Amino acid sequence: MRKCILTFMIVMSVVDLASSQEYKTGIGIRAGFSSGLTIKHFNTSKAALEGLLTTRWQGFDITGLYEIHNPAFDVHHLNWYYGGGAHLGFYNGNYVDWGRSGAAYTVVGIDGILGIEYTFDEIPINIGIDWKPALNLIGYSGIWSEGGISVRYVF
Repeated sequence: MRKCILTFMIVMSVVDLASSQEYKTGIGIRAGFSSGLTIKHFNTSKAALEGLLTTRWQGFDITGLYEIHNPAFDVHHLNWYYGGGAHLGFYNGNYVDWGRSGAAYTVVGIDGILGIEYTFDEIPINIGIDWKPALNLIGYSGIWSEGGISVRYVF
């Protein structure tokens, strides 16, 4: 009997989660010029914090973003968003197009983001596509422009 009750509670939790209107937190993967992990957490109904841990050129980047979300095209669960933040990256000059061979680079800069995302009703999945330009202020100074696709499990 306890197994039946436990199974029923788990099934109802999954059904409740899958049918929720919006999400509070999403965790997933990001693919693009740089690939890695993404976590997005909403502070309010429109404002979210997103953290990215990505790899590129056999180095890695840590990025924090503040985003404002708005409904898009009167489609339920479709939102466009914009925002900004900062990044910190570590790279080996042997693997980058812009560095000196053998040199180690630490870059610090500011980021912008513009994207659109959709959260499914039937399953707890969110898919987004974005453009994320970045300006490096310390280390290699230059402008990076990259895009990405994110798939997140939402709860």
